[in-house]
Amino acid sequence: MTSHGRLTAFGNQLIEVHEWLREELAALRQDVDAYLAGGTRVRELRTHCLTFCSALDRHHNGENDFAFVKVAEQFPELRPVLEELRRDHQLVDDSLQRLETLVGELDRDADPTEFRRELDSLAALIETHFTYEEKRIVSALNALKVPSWDRTRPAFLLTDDEER
Repeated sequence: MTSHGRLTAFGNQLIEVHEWLREELAALRQDVDAYLAGGTRVRELRTHCLTFCSALDRHHNGENDFAFVKVAEQFPELRPVLEELRRDHQLVDDSLQRLETLVGELDRDADPTEFRRELDSLAALIETHFTYEEKRIVSALNALKVPSWDRTRPAFLLTDDEER
């Protein structure tokens, strides 16, 4: 916190959360590789996948429901960008749903390479999404004035480590 009690700039925090999500996704992809090589049990892979999917979903819902609303109020010129980001969130959500279905089928003679392909597709989608979002709205987030967020980190800026 700064001497004024405000957490670090919201845009900078967003980048930190994106980095954490990127790291979690990389670890999940390593788990899939280990599973395909016979080294990770399906239950562990399923747990890791569902935890990651839940964290990404919480992050995007928080952006849609809170952050983007505040950005649109204070920076109306960014509304088209925010709509594009919301469309990306829907694509990510669709992919997360497919992943959850596929990971649930892994111990039922399902082809694990299909799960890997979906995970790779999600990774490409969120990397493009995160990069675009960081380029387009970080400055606006850093300039946001939301008094209720000054002392309490909003949910879209939390990692699982911070919730524990």
